[in-house]
Parts: sequence; structure tokens; C-alpha cells
Amino acid sequence: QNAQVRGFYDFYLPRDEIWIYNMETGRWKKSKTEGDIPPSMSGSCAVCVDRVVYLFGGHHARGNTNKVSRWNVKPSSQMSLSSLAFREKILFLVSFLIFPHKKQVSAHRFLLKWHLFCVCVNVSNKLPVVSGVSFPQGKTPSPRAAHACATVGNRGFVFGGRYRESRMNDLYYLNLDTWEWNEIITQGPCPVGRSWHSLTPISSDHLFLFGGFTTDKQPLSDAWIYCISKNEWIQFEHNYSEKPR
Repeated sequence: QNAQVRGFYDFYLPRDEIWIYNMETGRWKKSKTEGDIPPSMSGSCAVCVDRVVYLFGGHHARGNTNKVSRWNVKPSSQMSLSSLAFREKILFLVSFLIFPHKKQVSAHRFLLKWHLFCVCVNVSNKLPVVSGVSFPQGKTPSPRAAHACATVGNRGFVFGGRYRESRMNDLYYLNLDTWEWNEIITQGPCPVGRSWHSLTPISSDHLFLFGGFTTDKQPLSDAWIYCISKNEWIQFEHNYSEKPR
């Protein structure tokens, strides 16, 4: 049910639509879905593996869900969720919180215990199967919301996100063979802390970071390349600096 907040309306978009962006033509295409369509949700997480899109979790009108759905959609050439695809498995990084002793506390001054864990979904069969839940070792990132993930080789990278009222700019990777977290300390200029940004692998040695939302509640339009072998961020100019998101 839609709720009016400060003169604006919060509403869910149509649940039977999938929008596909063609990176060669620069055009969007709307695709209608059929079958057992999940409810309209926010905060869900999706990943495409072998021409199949998998959707996990999210928040709908009746609360949170932990269901996994799949669509056989031909591709073009996220409670706080993100995903990594690796060897016919999808890893969903999940942050959740527990209120101590069920006390009602202020939304801005709360005492919480955070937990970060991974849900592993095996997609080698026709139906997605949750094959395990685990807590990786090493220097674990602080729990966060609206962060971004990308997979390069056997490393799952996590950048930024929101913790309480702050947006972070830290960078971690999860070794998908040893199941161990590592923090990456970069040298030189680096992106400002942000949430709701995108992080995309563009080669075997580079990640592309774009946009997001700052602690000062400002939308961003900056673009960065992270070079894995050199361990450095490089900012570059582009033609869409006036279109933050």
C-alpha cells in the first residue's frame, strides 16, 4: 500500500516488467514477464547466470522475504543485499540487525548487533537450491546497506555502502576459494563514500564505479576505474556529469 511522505508518494513499480539496456545501441527495452511473478519489491538483489536471471529477497507490502525466483530471460550482449556469481553458484551477501531485548528505540539512536553472512545458491540444476549459509573468516567488512559487489576471477569485491547515517568508501574482497575476507588499502585519490552506486567488472584487471549517494544526501555522477594489479583508483571525465544518480 502506498504511503504519503512529506508530500511525495512511495510506491512499487509494476512487477511484471523487466527493463533491458542494450550497451551497443544505447537503448532501453521493456520486457513483460509471465508465470509465477514475485510481488513488487524494493531492496531485492538479482544476478544473471547462463541466460537466467535469479532474484533473491527484498521487501514488499507484507514485509521481508527470503525467496529465490528465476526468469529465463535472454540477456543483452538486493534488508541489505548484494550478490556475486562464481562457478554455477550465487553468493548473496546479507546484512541484518537484531534489536536488543526487543526494546523500541529511536531510528537515529539505536543500539544494534550486526551480522554479515553469505547465502549460497547452487544453480547448476534446473531449480535454484540454497546449498548453505556461512560466515566467512578474515577481516570482515562492517555490516552495511546499499553497497555494491563485483566478481573478478576468484575474488568478490565489495565497495562502500551505508552504515547508520554514514556512507563508506572502503574496499574489500572475498577469496571465493578460501572463503576469507581481505581489506584493500589503496594509495592516492579515491572515491568519496557513497551508497546505491554501481560496481561493474570491465576486464580481468579493472572495475568500473559510477554514481551513488553521499553522506550529505547528494546524488553523484562521478566515474572511477579501479585497477586491481596496480591497486589504484583513476577518475575520468565523461559526458553525463550533469545526470547524477
